[in-house]
Amino acid sequence: MRLSQMLFVTLRDDPADAEIPSHKLLLRAGYIRRIGSGVYAYLPLMWRVLQKVSQIVREEMNATGAQECLLPQLQPADLWKESGRWDTYTKAEGIMFSLIDRREQQLGLGPTHEEVITAIARDMIRSYRQLPLHLYQIQTKFRDEIRPRFGLMRGREFIMKDGYSFHADEASLKETYQDMYQAYSNMLRRSGLAFRAVEADSGAIGGSGSTEFMVLAEAGEDEVLYTEDGKYAANVEKAVSLPADIEPSRFTSYEKRDTPGTDTIETVSQFLKCSPTQVVKNVLYQTVYNNGITVLVLVSIRGDQEVNEVKLQNELTKLASDYKATTIISLSVPNSQAQQTWTAKSLPLGYIAPDIADDYIAANQQIHPKFLRLVDPTAVDLKNFVTGANETGSHVVGANWNEQFKLPEQVVDVRKARPGDRAMHNPEQVLQSTRGIEAGHIFQLGTKYSQSMGATYTNEQGEEKPLIMGCFGIGVSRLAQAAVEQSYDKDGIIWPVSIAPYHAIVTIPNINDAQQVEIAEKLYTQLESAGIETLLDDRDERAGVKFKDADLIGIPYRIVTGRAIANGKVEVVERATRKSQEIPIDELTTTLHKWITTGIEVKN
Repeated sequence: MRLSQMLFVTLRDDPADAEIPSHKLLLRAGYIRRIGSGVYAYLPLMWRVLQKVSQIVREEMNATGAQECLLPQLQPADLWKESGRWDTYTKAEGIMFSLIDRREQQLGLGPTHEEVITAIARDMIRSYRQLPLHLYQIQTKFRDEIRPRFGLMRGREFIMKDGYSFHADEASLKETYQDMYQAYSNMLRRSGLAFRAVEADSGAIGGSGSTEFMVLAEAGEDEVLYTEDGKYAANVEKAVSLPADIEPSRFTSYEKRDTPGTDTIETVSQFLKCSPTQVVKNVLYQTVYNNGITVLVLVSIRGDQEVNEVKLQNELTKLASDYKATTIISLSVPNSQAQQTWTAKSLPLGYIAPDIADDYIAANQQIHPKFLRLVDPTAVDLKNFVTGANETGSHVVGANWNEQFKLPEQVVDVRKARPGDRAMHNPEQVLQSTRGIEAGHIFQLGTKYSQSMGATYTNEQGEEKPLIMGCFGIGVSRLAQAAVEQSYDKDGIIWPVSIAPYHAIVTIPNINDAQQVEIAEKLYTQLESAGIETLLDDRDERAGVKFKDADLIGIPYRIVTGRAIANGKVEVVERATRKSQEIPIDELTTTLHKWITTGIEVKN
């Protein structure tokens, strides 16, 4: 492709609305153009990258026996109501674009396709002889992000590969899950990315187990905790660990103490000269279920620990049926304004005890009349601990469960693991932290959707059973930007060879020099004929401008028909290393083909 004929405009300065390097560079280099909030046009260079990523994904999926299809983006709300996710996606998370058509029917633009594929399976799968079955698609998805940002990382429209498998038993699902684990690892490796597979929370998708594939980058939105021995890695939302050891309590008897101005763990520990490991803090949350019922949740946890709100939300979702609901609309720490909607009297914030009375909750049909009391395991084993006295400016010391305070019946792990914690699998291993960009996520769904939507098959014994499902997604457009976030320098993008829009760019320093132009045209034709995807920079621009643009757009190899042609050679500059060497013109095609092939094979 000749640059003089391409839609190609680069920017000198960083766009004002771009926050992270990859977003800035893709805009500056003319790969994408912002059309609206979270909505981008993929320009010719970017589209070539996306096609290459898609092809790698397609090849790896097809190698596992999965079949490609294309599902509708416009989805009837009735399907989502069958699965019970319509309220979750339109109200709780609020990420689905929904509309009403001229027939007054509710529809949604697909953020994901579990419901659609389950409806197809329900209509078409009858017997165990048709199983296992794995279908996938590469398609645009839509999600109404509250705060679209970071370009293609968190947009409202993006390209994704999503696949869905159907099985007769868990063993078959686990086999496909392992196949996908390997396939996703291959996809990222072939794309030239450093990544880590981590245990993850299943979120609104649901299911028993899931793994995220994190592209390692400082700008990643996710925190990953891992051990050096390589035996443990998890998203911080899912991570578990051993907390620090409990320090012995200095209190031997129960009594109430005046503790003015000590409404934080730090201040009360300093005032009472005790360790935070001997304090039970009681954190108040407010959750609203999809039937409109508000439940006040009191979480008792060790003073030096923090509540993992993702784990807490998962526990509260499990309890939804106790309140005649199916899912959670919101979870928050109630501020003073929120408290006014349900408190019967002023709360002793910062001094709450595990047994705070239910009469703090005002009578209201939409408010559950009792606190839901949960306790984290870190607080269960404490002896002679410190906690609030339900009175502003006072704490109690020397307290014990089932003596002064009844131990809550529901003991649940809601603790947030942190860097520096000891690992569960080996206490000698310490958790370390890195940042990651979630590029892929695989789930063992089980029968979550097939049961709610009546998708069944007949087994060998003639019994009707719900289909067992898996779900596997990878962000094509996100992966492409993640590659830039992981590999760039002060001058621009450094694309991995396997997904670069072009392998090489032939730069003519002076288009008024007939010999430079002639040799460049000849090399351009030869390289293209040899299967080396090549750009020809034949623009009437200064050499310095052309070199800067070549660095900015990140093409792996730059070939310059400059002074070296007097000696029958051209200068070749490798973008990743900036290594420059002169190569005989008649050897260039063979040499470059070898380098490019080697670069791609190394990643394979």
